[in-house]
Amino acid sequence: MAARKLPPVDAVLLGVGLVGTLLGRELTRAGLKVVGLERGQPRFTVPDFQGPQMHDELKYSIHKGLIQDAARETLTFRNKASETALPVRRFESFLPGTGLGGAAVHWNGQTYRFQDSDLRMRSHTVQRYGEKFIPQGALVQDWGVTAAELEPYYDRFEYLLGTSGKAGNLKGGKVAGGNPFEDPRSRDYPTPPQKEPYGSALFRKAAAGLGYHPFPQPSSNLSQTYTNPEGMTLRSCMFCGFCERYGCEHFAKASPQTVLLPVLMKDPNFQLRTQCQVLRINLDKDRKKATGVAYVDGAGREFEQPASLVIVGLFALHNVRMLLLSGIGTPYDPATGKGVVGRNYAYQTTSGVQAFFDEKVNINPFMRSGACGTVIADFVSDNFDHGPAGFLGGAFVGEVMSHGRPIEFHPTPPGTPAWGSGWKQAVARHYNHTSSLIVHGSSLAVASNFLDLDPSYKDAWGQPLLRMTFDFPENDLKMSAYITGKAQEIGRAMGARQVSAAPRKGPYTITQYQTTHNTGGAIMGADRATSVVNRYLQSWDVPNVFVIGASAYPQNASYNPTGTLGALAYWAADAITKKYLPNPGPLA
Repeated sequence: MAARKLPPVDAVLLGVGLVGTLLGRELTRAGLKVVGLERGQPRFTVPDFQGPQMHDELKYSIHKGLIQDAARETLTFRNKASETALPVRRFESFLPGTGLGGAAVHWNGQTYRFQDSDLRMRSHTVQRYGEKFIPQGALVQDWGVTAAELEPYYDRFEYLLGTSGKAGNLKGGKVAGGNPFEDPRSRDYPTPPQKEPYGSALFRKAAAGLGYHPFPQPSSNLSQTYTNPEGMTLRSCMFCGFCERYGCEHFAKASPQTVLLPVLMKDPNFQLRTQCQVLRINLDKDRKKATGVAYVDGAGREFEQPASLVIVGLFALHNVRMLLLSGIGTPYDPATGKGVVGRNYAYQTTSGVQAFFDEKVNINPFMRSGACGTVIADFVSDNFDHGPAGFLGGAFVGEVMSHGRPIEFHPTPPGTPAWGSGWKQAVARHYNHTSSLIVHGSSLAVASNFLDLDPSYKDAWGQPLLRMTFDFPENDLKMSAYITGKAQEIGRAMGARQVSAAPRKGPYTITQYQTTHNTGGAIMGADRATSVVNRYLQSWDVPNVFVIGASAYPQNASYNPTGTLGALAYWAADAITKKYLPNPGPLA
């Protein structure tokens, strides 16, 4: 049956998560007629995220109630190109969202800005250490944009979210109590930091005693009531402990539903269509212009939505797959090093330290938000001398416990039996007396890690699955061992009776949760030979297609990627409305 052709619109959004909501608001504000296509269900804080049903740990943490349905669409995985990839039947290592609002519904709220040395990683590294310091096989690249250029967009994003934090560098002046390593910011966070948990206070005192520079983690779980520039009011976080993998019932966590989506939904220029699976971006006969998209609705009917502008704002992995399915850009070939789509896939190199205390020290891990805590940036990016260490990248270290729920959190010291009465006794003994330190590290892009279409496996609509080829580079494992050792020293200084460190080891496994910070594959840059989109996130090959999200990152930095994702979304929206729309065509 032929696809039904719908009336044309000015712009179509692929995905109505964080990126889609931001771009939808900016484009409708500019007067464009916009359609948003979301593959999942419609959902809102009321009634979908309300308690007590939202506090069902079995449903949302274990059975992944807000996560992509792998039975309909998944990906295949292998560590090396010489292996045969197999389908991921259950998402564990990372958790792509599905439904209105996307993964920003079930995120933790950690909201950072990347440093300028992250955005200029290649040129900065060569200048400080020389070309030979870059590991063989590493695809280290500059982003084509600087921290100073992105600062107004970081600021706008933080004020949309109401982010709670403490500035460390106001217009070049250092501020006590904030992050002294951050690049200059124009003003402080919109709301003050969240209250500091007891375990974080122990971390702060220990880290400061060792000469480090602790500061409160920037959190978009709000410390107080706040009304953002769009007129949306958020409430103070209740520290219920149900952030990660959950929607927020209190209107306290910034998500599309709490900061912007209701405003967009009221705009007569915007139309939302849910349960719509986009199959491909349609191109003209010269394959130089997008004419719209093809999608299947919840009843299985295929439609063609003509549009003058296509915004690809899916999860990072799905952005890459959409370009490959649509034939936009040259697929990356690791054998020759040619091609760009799927190149520079990166992840996040995480590890942890557990500090076990005597029973008189009560950590209360259940009284947390997703992002409250205290961290140090002394080992982030190039904030320390990498010469003696012999690796690139870094990590922040902090006491940030977002997962103290009883089914998931079972801290036990080394030597504890894996099951039985001994294990149960150890869990009861240590649950309230253990502090978890995170080591949240960067990820270098290397030639052997990439994304492409699987030649064998297909999704429920008969289209090839995305294939992931990934393993941790030796550089990143070396980084993890070094900085996890520093975190272990802090744990000892906190006064713990026993400290257990677990630096990241290879090979990478898809079966253990690590982080939902997948990046790259459709990266930005100044050279079309090594990037998919230009500095404005516009496709080099099809100028009326913009690909926005963490897929644009040439490599992943130490910090959580969401703050930079939001800043780049506003940066791209500004370029579209002020540069592209008045004169459609290539912007770089």
